[in-house]
Amino acid sequence: MAHSLGDDTAKEAGRLTLNPLKHIDLYSTVLLPIVMVLLFHVPFLVAKPVPFNPHRVKFHEYGVALVGLAGPVTNLILAGIAAIVFHLSINSLSQGVLQYIFYFIEINVWVFVFNMIPFPPLDGSRLLYAFAPEALKKVMEKIESMGWTAIIIILFLFYTVLGPPIVSIDNHLINLLVFR
Repeated sequence: MAHSLGDDTAKEAGRLTLNPLKHIDLYSTVLLPIVMVLLFHVPFLVAKPVPFNPHRVKFHEYGVALVGLAGPVTNLILAGIAAIVFHLSINSLSQGVLQYIFYFIEINVWVFVFNMIPFPPLDGSRLLYAFAPEALKKVMEKIESMGWTAIIIILFLFYTVLGPPIVSIDNHLINLLVFR
């Protein structure tokens, strides 16, 4: 999306590719999920962010919002395509393959819902930036400078408050896609 809006930062960095190896970060993609599973029995999935320069994107904050939406919407589209395959193949594929497709749907819906939380540096915050007043933008910039540390702190402090609505939205979308 950033490339189509005029920013070639990802292309220059060799990240405009479908090669999954280019999107793996040792700490956030490999070690963090292992540590989270060992400590809390829940993986925390993170890919290396695709770089972009918000100053090179057309339409200013609205272009940046479109860039932020591109990843989560891709996850939702992948879940939708997998749900179509699931429904069309329910009588012709083995239970194991159907279970794999179901997990693929679950993971993509979860990533979509989680990334749409309007908290920096998650993608949903990009949409909020486009419409937020300057005072809120300044607070969000300070939070964003903390990176993933801010998200981990918020999740630990507010999991009991944030968890139920996130799980509810997640389950609702999965039910819409798979169980209609």
